[in-house]
Amino acid sequence: MARPRRIVLVRHGESTGNVDDSVYEREPDHALALTERGRRQAEATGEQLRELFGGERVSVYVSPYRRTHETLRAFRLDPGRIRVREEPRLREQDWGNWQDRDEVRLQKTYRDAYGHFFYRFAQGESGADVYDRVGGFLESLFRSFEDPDHPPNVLIVTHGLAMRLFCMRWFHWTVAEFESLSNPGNGEVRMLVLGDDGKYTLDRPFERWRDPEPYGITG
Repeated sequence: MARPRRIVLVRHGESTGNVDDSVYEREPDHALALTERGRRQAEATGEQLRELFGGERVSVYVSPYRRTHETLRAFRLDPGRIRVREEPRLREQDWGNWQDRDEVRLQKTYRDAYGHFFYRFAQGESGADVYDRVGGFLESLFRSFEDPDHPPNVLIVTHGLAMRLFCMRWFHWTVAEFESLSNPGNGEVRMLVLGDDGKYTLDRPFERWRDPEPYGITG
C-alpha cells in the first residue's frame, strides 16, 4: 500500500456568502464565488503549497462548489504534476435550497443550542449526515492507496465543517471533541503527516472554543 506522506486539507478562500449572508436568498450556495480578498487568500496558500510539494506529484480532490474550484485554480499548481478529481462527498453542509436569511439565522441559533453534530437543518443536513458522506469518501481514499504508484501527496480542497469531520473520522475523535472545535479560517491549511511509526499526526490543532463535554468514558 502506497500511503501518501502528506494529506493536506484546505478550506476555500473567503466567498461572497462569508461577507453577506443575504446572498443566499438570490444565489444557490454551490454557485457562490470568491471575493477579491478570498482570491488573495487562495493565492497566498498556493505559494505555500507549491513550496511544500516542490516537484512531487499530487492527487487532488475538490468539492464541486464554485468557490472551491476557484480556490484550487488560484493555487497555480503545476498541471503536469497533479491529478484532479471533483468529489461531491466533500461538498458543504446542505442548509436547504433557496435560503431565507432570517430563517437560517434562527436555525443556526437552534443548532448552537442543540449541538452542531446532531442538529439537522430543515430540508438540509445535520453534521452527522456530513460525517457519514465524508466517511464514505475516506473509504474510497483508502482504496486508492492500494495503487503502488499513488502520488506522495493528497490535496483536499473543501469546506471548514468537512475538514473537521474528516479529522474526526480519521483520528476517531468523539462527538464531544468535535463540538469543542472551531472551523479553520478561509484559506487555512491542516496537514496529516505520515511519521516513521506509520501513523499520521495533525500538523496543528483546530482552535478550541470550549472544553469537551463528554457523556461517558470515551471523552
